[in-house]
Amino acid sequence: MTPPRNSTAARDIAYALHPYTDHKQHLIDGPLVISRGKGVRIFDEQGKEYIEAMAGLWCASLGFDNERLVRAATEQMRKLPFYHSFTAKSHEPLVDLAEMLIERAPLSAHGKPMSKVFFANSGSEANDSVIKILWYMHNAIGKPEKKKIISRLKGYHGITLAAASLTGLPANHRMFDLPLPGFIHVGTPHHYHGGRPGESEEDFATRLATELEEVILREGPKTIAAFYAEPFMGAGGVILPPATYFEKVQAVLRRHDILFCVDEVIAGFFRTGSYWGSQTFAIQPDILVCAKALSASYLPISAVLVNERVFQGIAEGSSTIGTWGHGFTYSGHPVPAAVAIETLRIYDEMDMQGHVGRVGPHLQRELRRRFADHPLVGEVRGVGLVGAIELVEDRAAHRNFDPAKKVGIRLTKLGEKHGVILRAMVNDSIGFSPPLIITEAEIDEMLDRTEKALDELTVQLRRESIAAV
Repeated sequence: MTPPRNSTAARDIAYALHPYTDHKQHLIDGPLVISRGKGVRIFDEQGKEYIEAMAGLWCASLGFDNERLVRAATEQMRKLPFYHSFTAKSHEPLVDLAEMLIERAPLSAHGKPMSKVFFANSGSEANDSVIKILWYMHNAIGKPEKKKIISRLKGYHGITLAAASLTGLPANHRMFDLPLPGFIHVGTPHHYHGGRPGESEEDFATRLATELEEVILREGPKTIAAFYAEPFMGAGGVILPPATYFEKVQAVLRRHDILFCVDEVIAGFFRTGSYWGSQTFAIQPDILVCAKALSASYLPISAVLVNERVFQGIAEGSSTIGTWGHGFTYSGHPVPAAVAIETLRIYDEMDMQGHVGRVGPHLQRELRRRFADHPLVGEVRGVGLVGAIELVEDRAAHRNFDPAKKVGIRLTKLGEKHGVILRAMVNDSIGFSPPLIITEAEIDEMLDRTEKALDELTVQLRRESIAAV
């Protein structure tokens, strides 16, 4: 249906270029135009209401109408609407937020605290900054050959040139001439697809750690700067690590003096039930990246936390050449920083960890109760307030649908019809990452709507199968 002339949708088709969009199809279908939000719900320009099962992009942790965050931004804009952090300049929101993050950070390698914080504007910028930090640091300490970075297939770390090279998803590489040289990808820690017949999660983890070490030895340990991983894989399909995986991986990294960079852009701030995904999965990062829920995504901000070892490398290099030549105009911008400070205060006051500890198990139980035996669902997985159901054509063989059928995308469209915003990811995995403030009753309503959409899709596919015979 063609949007009315001069409507928001028609003007969008005429002028806007959207991320992660089939733009030929977009010229036909047009956008879903969202006009306002309240709590865990959003409303389109016709007034239709939806439950946002993905908190936007895993990020609107406090919902869509938190007045305290609006007030924090407004007050800071009146006091100091902008200042930079170049050439040793600073301001109170930057310092306060850095201090709060270090106080809340997980322990680093060898049980030591994190040391310093660098601010950027997105997870992609932050991860790109980490790559530069790694190269700069190793040059500064006299190890210029130590530059390669290992990440994982199906991992997601952003879309700038270097961050997209870390990312292990084909759609982020094809036609972009990526990945760049020096980025190595190892196997996906997904037992459902990667485990061999009869292989336990622990044995699968051992095999993955062994394969990682083989790659390190093949490339040369003295050439590997870091290993990069999310505590759980987000955009790759909400893939949880098999039991003992990170324990075994970290042992390999320590043996070969390789830094561990942990991407907490999605996992950080209670998504897994702990303050950090690193705490849920017993990870001790050398470098930690966070964004999204840092400000509940009311304004763009991200952070890179480094331990003392990494900071000393930066300090040494900057002393040698007179500067650390990296940063963004908006690094530590006072307004997003003020919003982030208020966000962390709200988490503390709400006892967000306690809240997720109450409602998270309900989400996990209901996902499994409702979908584990559904004829289109191969696996249900999740932790805390994040989960996924993976749609399959053959449950016994763990075989996914042909991607050309776009089964996951079809389900998201049916979800919109039934009033729930879902996201289809790799292998038609449908994600759930609602605002952290969601209640048990709202979880039930979200899953009720998802069930209706999935049942409608099941009927459609059955009819198409019969018609094809």
